[in-house]
Amino acid sequence: VALDKEGRVCLLRQYRHAAGSWLWELPAGKLDPGETPLVTARRELQEEAGRWAARWESLGSVISSPGVFTEVVHLFLARELSDVPAQHEAHEVFEAHWFPFSDALTLAGTGEITDAKTLAGLFRVERFLGRTQC
Repeated sequence: VALDKEGRVCLLRQYRHAAGSWLWELPAGKLDPGETPLVTARRELQEEAGRWAARWESLGSVISSPGVFTEVVHLFLARELSDVPAQHEAHEVFEAHWFPFSDALTLAGTGEITDAKTLAGLFRVERFLGRTQC
């Protein structure tokens, strides 16, 4: 979850063939061999959002579909962002958008956002920020 100094979060509008539609998603990607989850998160933020973060917080992990997959999704909050050149992979079709965090939570709550990792990430950040700002 990339959160800029204006309190905006990066959401990708990405076409997913398996879903047959465009979805709102957080920047994310698969671990390359030998990569740690944090290294992957840093790489994906640069590739997809064109940002580098000086500050990272772990938000834990979620299991995407434990009855079917062994996939574990590692969640992070990225802050203190700076611009870097985006490096999209050729097969990816998406647009990066920056929403006020409260608007992204509204999209999550109304069902406009349906991607599980994005829902988990947004709600974990909401909880994390509530604890750290108290």
